[in-house]
Amino acid sequence: MKRRDFITIIGGAAAWPLAARAQSGKRIPKVGVLWHAGSAEQEAPYFGSLLEGFKSLGYIDGKNIRFEHRFPNEVPERFKSMAAELVSLNVDVLIGVGNNAAPYATGSTTAIPVVFTLVGDPVGLNLVDNLARPGGNVTGIANFSAELIPKRLDILKGIIPGLSRVALLANMNARISGLYINLTQAAAVQLGLKVETFEVRSPDDLQGAFEAMTKTDMQAVTTNADGLGFTHRALIAQFALERRLPLAGFTRASVESGALMSYGVDNISICRRTPVYVDKLLRGATPAELPVEQPTKFEFLINLRTANALGIPLASALLAQADEVIE
Repeated sequence: MKRRDFITIIGGAAAWPLAARAQSGKRIPKVGVLWHAGSAEQEAPYFGSLLEGFKSLGYIDGKNIRFEHRFPNEVPERFKSMAAELVSLNVDVLIGVGNNAAPYATGSTTAIPVVFTLVGDPVGLNLVDNLARPGGNVTGIANFSAELIPKRLDILKGIIPGLSRVALLANMNARISGLYINLTQAAAVQLGLKVETFEVRSPDDLQGAFEAMTKTDMQAVTTNADGLGFTHRALIAQFALERRLPLAGFTRASVESGALMSYGVDNISICRRTPVYVDKLLRGATPAELPVEQPTKFEFLINLRTANALGIPLASALLAQADEVIE
């Protein structure tokens, strides 16, 4: 089905001496990337999309740019140490990918330009002062993951007949989880739902969390944009299906891994777009004057195979509303 267009606008820029030094002489600029998972493979498809974005701008690793990738594997101490390591390497720009990595990247330096991406609430996480004029050495691209929570719950309620009790799977190592919990509870009140939070801190906690959902008679489960939820999306979908719990995810990857539905932004496009910010900084732009980019493309996806496995009938009107039905 036809998708909505992804429209973005970036404002003007002024001089940024620390970034401009990367363009002096024949020195190859160095870009550090702080991810959240344990490897490039676990970061797929976002890892490849980011590199594609650089390639489309003419950047070739080892020729006219050098990348330093770090993979903390969702361990808080590793986020901190790896962010410090990238700063010590004197990178010209530091990228923080996702809600977990971005705060560590921005908190590690006030001198090196930092670009965050796939962040749900940059202001709420204290990454920037405001979206129009970020201030300081930080800018980037938001993905509205926090603001989309009410719509995701509303869609889930429309899919599941008689839905009243929903489990929220929350990674308590993520700084944004408190905001997610509060927003989910507020949305549940408006929708006449009861939401119970099931806390996890590692993939080893997932099975116990789902067993607890079954014991407390949860009727569905939702996850919000988070590194652990993305990295272990297939395992989460498996646990949900085994317990016949309809799963609402936040990204296409969730649905492709077996979630019943998702409502969110096109994160692949955002990753591919992120190098535009890095390029501007390397050419002399000032982070403080580059507005935080906000997506306008949102995707509602349904996994028909999962719906059939759960015995959930999907009305033709609902299917018509989906941007894509995965079979």
